[in-house]
Amino acid sequence: MSDAIHPSAIIDPRARLDAGVRVGAFSVIGPEVTLESGVEIGHHAVLEGRVALGPRVKVGHGSVVGGAPQDLKYKDGTLSGVRVGADTVIREYVTVHRSTRVGGWTEIGRECLVMGLSHVAHDCRLGDGVIVINYAGITGHCEVGDRATIGGLTGMVPFTRIGAYAYVGGMAKLTADVPPFVLVDGQPATARAINVIGLRRAGMNPADRRALQDAFRILYRSGLAPARAVERIREEMPATEPVRLMLDFIAGATRHGIVKGALGSIEEPEEITG
Repeated sequence: MSDAIHPSAIIDPRARLDAGVRVGAFSVIGPEVTLESGVEIGHHAVLEGRVALGPRVKVGHGSVVGGAPQDLKYKDGTLSGVRVGADTVIREYVTVHRSTRVGGWTEIGRECLVMGLSHVAHDCRLGDGVIVINYAGITGHCEVGDRATIGGLTGMVPFTRIGAYAYVGGMAKLTADVPPFVLVDGQPATARAINVIGLRRAGMNPADRRALQDAFRILYRSGLAPARAVERIREEMPATEPVRLMLDFIAGATRHGIVKGALGSIEEPEEITG
C-alpha cells in the first residue's frame, strides 16, 4: 500500500485509484469509486456509490460524496452517481448526493470551490468555476452556470436555474431562476444589478458590461413583462454575445420564471474607459 494511503483508510479492492492519489485517516472508499491522478481525500471522508473524481480534485475532512439522495422517490439500488471535474475543491463536511435516476449523475464541473458544510443535492449540475459559499443548500435538480457564485446560507427551491456569472447574496431565498450576469439578494431574492465587479474580474470588456446594464434596465425597470422586455431588447439593442446569452436563458425559463426586480435597485456604476 502506498504511503499516501493512510493505513486506517478502508478502500474496497474494486475501487480504481490512479497514481498520486492520497487518502486520509479513517476515510472509506467504496467499490464503484474512481479517483484520477492527484486526487486528495481528507480524513473521515466517505465516497460511496458511483463516484468519479477528476484529476487533482480535493475532498475535505468529513465530507460525504455519492451518498443516497434525500428524495422519497429514490429506490435503493438505483445505479446512479456523482461526477466531479478536474481541480475542484470540496471542503470540510460537504455532502454531494448521487442522482435519483437510473444512469443519472449529479455533476460538479472543473475548478469549482464548494466551501465547508454546503450541500449539493441529487441531480444538480454545477458548471465550471462555480463558488458555493459555506452552508449553502442546493436542492434537487438545480442548475448553476459557469463562474456563478452562491452566497453562504443560501437556499433554493428544486429545479432552480442560476445563470453564468450570476452572484447570489448570502442568506438569499431563491424561488425563481436567476438570469446570467445578474446579482440577486434578499428573501425572496430579487434582482439588484448586473454583477459588474464579477464581470470586471472575469475580464469582460466595458462595452459588453454596459450593454448588459442597458438590457437589465429594460428587463427590470421598464414595467414590461419579461417576454415583452426580451422583445424590446432584441429590437433596440445590438446583439452582443452576453446579451444574447441572457435573453436565451430567459426564453428557456423553468416553471418558476425569473426573479423579480427589487424596488430601489442600486446599480454598480460603470467606468468610462478601460
